[in-house]
Amino acid sequence: MPEKATHDYKRNGTTTLFAALEVATGKVTDQCYDRHGKAEFLDFLKKVAKAYPRRQLHVVLDNYHTHKHDDINQWLIKNPRVSLHFTPTSGSWLNLVEIFFGIITRQAIRRGSFDSVKQLAAAIRTFIEAWNDRCHPFSWTKTADEILPHATRKRTSDA
Repeated sequence: MPEKATHDYKRNGTTTLFAALEVATGKVTDQCYDRHGKAEFLDFLKKVAKAYPRRQLHVVLDNYHTHKHDDINQWLIKNPRVSLHFTPTSGSWLNLVEIFFGIITRQAIRRGSFDSVKQLAAAIRTFIEAWNDRCHPFSWTKTADEILPHATRKRTSDA
């Protein structure tokens, strides 16, 4: 029988998790925020840049409008070592941090019961600290030749 939320399930708030996955090691840099806006995203970009000083950074993102705001673009001009790369529409599977989001959702969040946002954020923090203690790089199980034909959006009609 599938698991269900009871009729009296109460959502006690939400948090926005920004996370950066270091491809070479699997290490995650993260931050929870109350909102999902340009200010929070810019704050997170600065945190990631500070965590990896004197390195070229290539950040893979989805096409969310916050990631393309003028404030972000102005910061990128001043910080040319940071480059943003956007996945195609419906191509979030190309972004390895999305795999991590699936893992943390299944293993730490989905069936959890949290009395507050603070408790939820603490559970996320605990999971990520443990993840980073045992992290390893993700390995693609398919070759580039098998993946690339799926990386472009297919037309749904000839109209």
